[in-house]
Amino acid sequence: MTDLDATSLARDTKPGPARKREEAPGDFSEGLVALRYPASVAAEAYRTLRTNLLYALVDDPPKVIAVTSPGPREGKSMTCANLGVVLAQAEKRTLILDCDLRRPTMHGIFGLRNFRGLVDVVAGGMEPRKAWREPLYGLKVMTAGPIPPNPAELLGSRRFAEFLSGVREEFDYVLLDAAPTELVSDPVILATQADGVLLVVNAQSTRKGSVRSSIRSLEAVEAKVLGTVMNSVRSSRNGYYGHAGYTYE
Repeated sequence: MTDLDATSLARDTKPGPARKREEAPGDFSEGLVALRYPASVAAEAYRTLRTNLLYALVDDPPKVIAVTSPGPREGKSMTCANLGVVLAQAEKRTLILDCDLRRPTMHGIFGLRNFRGLVDVVAGGMEPRKAWREPLYGLKVMTAGPIPPNPAELLGSRRFAEFLSGVREEFDYVLLDAAPTELVSDPVILATQADGVLLVVNAQSTRKGSVRSSIRSLEAVEAKVLGTVMNSVRSSRNGYYGHAGYTYE
């Protein structure tokens, strides 16, 4: 089910007593641990995830990656954001697209205003450079913009495909924050246009049946599931709960 080795991501994002917190610029979410707590276990886990993407799939490296989960509140948006940060820190030109056009959250994670974004580019013809922001060097973030009446149709449109083809050539990595697979068809549509999919699950709340159902839905459209990232796994080493696994989250 996965081509990547498992890694663990700590849920407790605050550093222990021996660690010093390194402040990051901007009004970033506490969950953006790769910036706010770079010495934490969670930040190191995201760097391990980055290494897996950069080197484990060296023969067929994915460039456009969709990040989704079976259900809501399983950590897929935060995983997408932190992965984008560590890729940029490795000097990879990275673009995050908030493709969850029903419940967008990427603007909140990076402390951005969501007054223009992906919908304006695809449906309104806005120049992409006017719609994305650069919260840190090497990382561009395009928020969702106004909620459209037909998200699935917009993501499956020729205009979106042409836009994605253009940014594919401009960036080293394009991360698509997709809606959960069990709720709508949007992530399956995105999966057909991506080079691979990361599936984010929660060890405490996601049912095995939901994971199997999500994988079946993705494989039905011949999407490549790169692996899983599992959240809220208890670490025997420090007692923390955390993200654990690169068999997708």
